[in-house]
Amino acid sequence: MKKPSKKSAISQSHSIPASANVSSSAAEKIKLLRKKKQDHTKILDRLLQGSQTALGQAITLVESNNPTHQEQASAIIEGAIASAGKSIRIGITGVPGVGKSTFIESFGSHLLKLGKKVAVLAVDPSSSISKGSILGDKTRMENLVKEEMAFIRPSPSGDSLGGVARKTRESIMLCEAAGFDVILIETVGVGQSETTVHSMCDFFLLLKLAGAGDELQGIKRGIMEMADAIVINKADGDNIKAANTAKLDFKRALHLYPPKESSWTPEVLLSSALYNEGIPEIWNLIRSFEKKTLENGYFEENRKQQSKFWLLQSINEQLKQSFYQNPEIKTALEEQLQAIFDKKTSPFIAAKQLLEKYSKL
Repeated sequence: MKKPSKKSAISQSHSIPASANVSSSAAEKIKLLRKKKQDHTKILDRLLQGSQTALGQAITLVESNNPTHQEQASAIIEGAIASAGKSIRIGITGVPGVGKSTFIESFGSHLLKLGKKVAVLAVDPSSSISKGSILGDKTRMENLVKEEMAFIRPSPSGDSLGGVARKTRESIMLCEAAGFDVILIETVGVGQSETTVHSMCDFFLLLKLAGAGDELQGIKRGIMEMADAIVINKADGDNIKAANTAKLDFKRALHLYPPKESSWTPEVLLSSALYNEGIPEIWNLIRSFEKKTLENGYFEENRKQQSKFWLLQSINEQLKQSFYQNPEIKTALEEQLQAIFDKKTSPFIAAKQLLEKYSKL
């Protein structure tokens, strides 16, 4: 007799009970438990003990816009600060289709074999129309997601211009507090606006393709200057010759840029994430970077500058929220907009008057 095939979690409908034996009273108890306010002190305690469930709950609170959740998240972050900062943070970016998820799975698996605890903060692009995200990184990293020493958290990019989620910085701190010593931050891959992820990682890895019209675009200033290493991915099969040519082109281009403050000279490597080729060499390069920058003091100085950057960013964000949520400003904003529509004032004068009004409140 043929056994019925087991359905995946994806195929299960949320509207259908998992079992016909679940009573309505039990279902109500479950709903009440879910609605019950989470004790953030318990979440913090479990997170510091390395609980991935608690880590996921903490990140959910951090990403929430609910005022109560934001207060809980702030308390958790404050309690986790002392245990954070003990990792190597690696930003990974590249155009869509370059193989970021496959590369991260191969790279992460290699790190696990070396005894590392690996956290992956993967950012999925959000639709500008529906505001939704697929969040399919766990599906693409089907082997890594099964590992006990790995944690994968997909997050929507929202309206973030830097290719990372708004709360990725806090999520990094929480992962470190939970004992993860390698944090991989995968960005959306939005071309040359990757400044945000660069401001929260220690090592910035740029993935490129060969033979896809990507070479000239990649040699442009901006993202190339931020990269600490360039990896030509999918260097296998018929693409090996093109990959070697691209490697030579990028090496020549790197010589045109001024020396980095870190005194580090970026290198160009080849890899085939599909066949796990070139992965150990990339990790060895990152370790060399870490050793060099720790010795010359750049590693710690860079993190101090990043903390300063995020302090100013947080101030800007909170000021913006305070401005737009103020009832008097909301009314004045509508009035100024109507004046602009009626051609009685300009956007620049209206903005100045609104800011002056806000400063007097």
